[in-house]
Amino acid sequence: MVGTPGGRPDALASAAVIADRFDRITWRDTYEQSAGLRELAGELGARHDGAADLLTDVFLAAYNVRPKLRAGVEMDPTRLVNHEIVAGLLESPGFAELHRETAGDPYAAAMAVLAQGAALRGMLEGAREAQGRAEQAERARQNAEDAAQASAADEAAGPDESDGPDEGAEPGAAPQRDPGAARRAAASARDAAAQALAAASPGVRAAARAASARAARAVREEAALMRAWGVGAGELERMPFERRARLAERLRTGRLAQWAELIGRFRQMAAGERARKVEKATGELIGVTLGDDLSRVIPSELANLGLPGLRAVFAARYAAGELMLYDSQGEQSTGRGAIIACVDTSHSMYVAGPGGVTREAWSKACALALLDQARRAGRDFVGILFSSADRLRVFRFPAGEPAGLDRTLDFAESFLGGGTSYQAPLTRAGGLLEEEFNDAARSRGDIVLITDDECGVTEEWTRGWNEAKQRLGFRLFGVAVGAPRAAGSGSVLEALCDNLRSIEDLTEVQGAADLFRVI
Repeated sequence: MVGTPGGRPDALASAAVIADRFDRITWRDTYEQSAGLRELAGELGARHDGAADLLTDVFLAAYNVRPKLRAGVEMDPTRLVNHEIVAGLLESPGFAELHRETAGDPYAAAMAVLAQGAALRGMLEGAREAQGRAEQAERARQNAEDAAQASAADEAAGPDESDGPDEGAEPGAAPQRDPGAARRAAASARDAAAQALAAASPGVRAAARAASARAARAVREEAALMRAWGVGAGELERMPFERRARLAERLRTGRLAQWAELIGRFRQMAAGERARKVEKATGELIGVTLGDDLSRVIPSELANLGLPGLRAVFAARYAAGELMLYDSQGEQSTGRGAIIACVDTSHSMYVAGPGGVTREAWSKACALALLDQARRAGRDFVGILFSSADRLRVFRFPAGEPAGLDRTLDFAESFLGGGTSYQAPLTRAGGLLEEEFNDAARSRGDIVLITDDECGVTEEWTRGWNEAKQRLGFRLFGVAVGAPRAAGSGSVLEALCDNLRSIEDLTEVQGAADLFRVI
């Protein structure tokens, strides 16, 4: 590297992190898309000249797969404070954890910069004296260089008798063009700057450790939030920056934001139960029955297929559903129609149980896992939020269409308040299954009623309900949350449901595990 007479390289870097032009293009694109980055740059830049370079360095350190710090001797002296800050971040224990989430992801790297914004402001303020000394040293170096160039020009021009000491100059004062004096002043300023930076370094390094740890937590929590809501890494990569930022803000501040971990556990549990489930499992053999399931035909029936004269008999019995089959006791086969979750959102559902989990949060988490269940099985899903008889909201998620995260969030975050009525949501659910049967000839839907209350139903409504249930072949599963109900209590909920379970501990998800094996 070519140097100047003062021993300084011709081109010193303002960037502490070594990066190629593609990385810098990524930074510029991200900066242009992020209002938060622009606001932070404006705020810091109003007080610190090197703030823009610092934000670039912090972003590139987080974004580069293998970030590399430039040697201090290659840095512009006025950017050595930035170098010290970035060095502290890279060497901090929390940076490795942060980098696992941000490497190669411009959005996550930008989020890391924003999460460290307050700490960067504090580090720049704490190193203000060191920065001022560095700027003084740079001015002194420039003065020394100017003096050396002027002295060389004077020597080349020869003596000028008209030159004399400046009028008014103090006796013994160094001439304005004395290179030696200027070099000594520059060296003194450089030493002062180095001492000031060394004094600021411990505070900068400590703040950097705390900043990287906070940023790692923020990035990790957002990633977990996205996963809990079923937003995959591939979907995030394709999502425009501002949309991703708005989505993250909505997830952080939404009604169920604090229960993201519960939602994630519910979805994981449901996925595990789906993996265990075997449709039409044979289970334990308990005898012989009649039917048309060729997978359970007894050997003597199959032997008839070997005799030409009996093949027609076999065909006739198969058509009539009168083949002799092994009968078994096992898991009930899953449904084929829509899965409908009727979720109580009356005032009492806002009550928190042990662990601080509200009945609403547990119910919504269960309903979202049922939505996943329907998507995996290629079945329609309907979410019905209900409270009083006149308060009802229906969210439809057809199997052949993308669920849409915004609509999913609308379903999860809506809350009606008021009292409780079973008839309104169940009537609507039955009507939807009737429509599905008439339009697509699909029966055997599943309704899950999640509530914490007990309410009456009329005899006339009950007769119509039972008729529809028999005609359409659907099942009703009941989940009583936060209010235990003993079997045989004679409650309306128990009378209506084919299967009823009570959930007392709202911090656990296993109480609903069997739902995902049979639905």
